[in-house]
Amino acid sequence: MRLDCRVVSSKWYHLVKHVVADGEQKKEVRLASHIHLRLSLDGGYHVLDESTHYSSDLRPTAKRLWKPSIGILKLGILTAQASLPMKTKDGCDQSLTGGEKANGVTDNRIGKVRIRLSTLETDKVYTHSYPLLVLHTSGVKKMGEFQLAVRFSSSSLFNMLHIYSRPLLPKMHYLHPLTHRQLISLRHQSTQIVSMRLNRAEPPLRKEVVEYMLDVDVGYHMWSMRRSKANFFRIMGVFSGLIATGKWFSQICLWKNPITTVLIHVLFVILVLYPELILPTMFLYLFLIGVWYYGWRPRKPPHMDTRLSHADTANPDELDEEFDRFPSTRPPEIIRVRYDRLRSVAGKVQTVVGDLATQGERY
Repeated sequence: MRLDCRVVSSKWYHLVKHVVADGEQKKEVRLASHIHLRLSLDGGYHVLDESTHYSSDLRPTAKRLWKPSIGILKLGILTAQASLPMKTKDGCDQSLTGGEKANGVTDNRIGKVRIRLSTLETDKVYTHSYPLLVLHTSGVKKMGEFQLAVRFSSSSLFNMLHIYSRPLLPKMHYLHPLTHRQLISLRHQSTQIVSMRLNRAEPPLRKEVVEYMLDVDVGYHMWSMRRSKANFFRIMGVFSGLIATGKWFSQICLWKNPITTVLIHVLFVILVLYPELILPTMFLYLFLIGVWYYGWRPRKPPHMDTRLSHADTANPDELDEEFDRFPSTRPPEIIRVRYDRLRSVAGKVQTVVGDLATQGERY
């Protein structure tokens, strides 16, 4: 097994041919040819079987490259309310966390819960109720509610802080990165392996449940007007700081607040006379911003936000388009209306991109 980017030594291999003479009593081995091969199993890569943004494990394949653990995560289910039972055994209902059986053919989604470790404080018990929300063609539907107890204990503070200074993926991904086609192929193979293993577990998890939990189902990569709106407003939220800074600078130029404008001019003159203070001033400003917002940080793990995903404002036609299969199974009239709507949205995007390109060429 190759653990780094060093070249593996090649070797000659003999290709032999087994010949059966006089029935199966006598076998002769004849030398056919030789082949020069360089074979190795790359253990320095991590096979991404989950979504890139919600990966629970980024360790390489080889166990010798695994770093020491940073802590222990304990999770307990306290209560479950309004959850759909999978089967009844000894008078008790057993619910399947990924889905519930539907006529023994497919599993219906009942939702999932995500908890980021970065939002948890060490040695603190979080006891909250998490609703199980699923998006259907009729809108958002609540499938149940779990009350979970979560506690993260850090075994080494140094290892926990050191992990923020390391890249997320193993170094082989940066020295010899895999192509997009290879990543897609490995993701598909790993999903199949995980599905087969969990299908033999008790209770068994079907393939569609595993794909839903790993965010590799077909519907996740299909066009969705709802997701497009949500991603647009998310991008606007990312650049909201720059937009606010631009408005603040415009107010300074227009002397909306004379005191602030005078102070900014004084600071500008100081930085011109002493340019060595530019970087320390920038770092001090960023540090003060971090200290200011540290007290306003969220104290609880975030829940599923239906407003952020625009699931509560999507109309039925957009949801029906999102859950439509590929190729579409809807009537031609509905497909024509959706195609015209998509052309309208694409035309607006094309106009905005053209305006940005024009402004960029002017500079």
